[in-house]
Amino acid sequence: MTFAALQPLADRAALFTALRQDSLASALETLGENRWDADMAAGTITFTSNADATRQLVTRAHLVATIAPGPRSLLWAWAHPQGDAAGIAAQLRDYGTEHGIAELSRTELPFPDDAADDAEWITQAAHTVGAVAIELTGRAPYYIAPVGGGTSAVFLLDAPIPPLTVAAAAIALPRILSGLAMPDARTAVWDAARLAGWNLTWADESFSGATVADSTGSATFHFDEQARITNIESSLHAQG
Repeated sequence: MTFAALQPLADRAALFTALRQDSLASALETLGENRWDADMAAGTITFTSNADATRQLVTRAHLVATIAPGPRSLLWAWAHPQGDAAGIAAQLRDYGTEHGIAELSRTELPFPDDAADDAEWITQAAHTVGAVAIELTGRAPYYIAPVGGGTSAVFLLDAPIPPLTVAAAAIALPRILSGLAMPDARTAVWDAARLAGWNLTWADESFSGATVADSTGSATFHFDEQARITNIESSLHAQG
């Protein structure tokens, strides 16, 4: 656990986040070994193939927060010298203000007392913040950039990757679910449909199943009493 008050939001977006992070990873794999370069003035992060500098993935980057080991704190981008007070991160601040989540509306968030003083804890916290940002803005994927001194910066990216379809999700899910922990998979499926713009229909009043659908096909999720996914059945349409 990193920032406890933020974890429920990250958990709700867990499935959609994993699918969008997977899409980014697939896009970057086409570059092979690559490097990233940020241009804060232009608001971009560019990924460039090490083997061929003409092969690039250029993304619009929105700074969400920085997480630093020195002060042992998270600084939201709306209060950051290189951030945008009216930018994407302001949506998180406004949500926190409206819903009484001080961890979102406070300028700087200290590490919990039991936080480990290492890079792994900061990386885990950055993943939590990235998922929260996806949940509250609907933008995805995110990218965690090491910016020196052990500090990590979390960015939301407007990347040239295909929108998330039911067909693409159904193909990726068996691989993704094997390594994804979801405290409430039923809610995560509902939230993925909301964020992806899919139609969702519950199987019954006990929510034992849910079918998501779009123009590419449909997928039916079955849940057990603990809201865990027990099976997925998909019917995909041929794409011209």
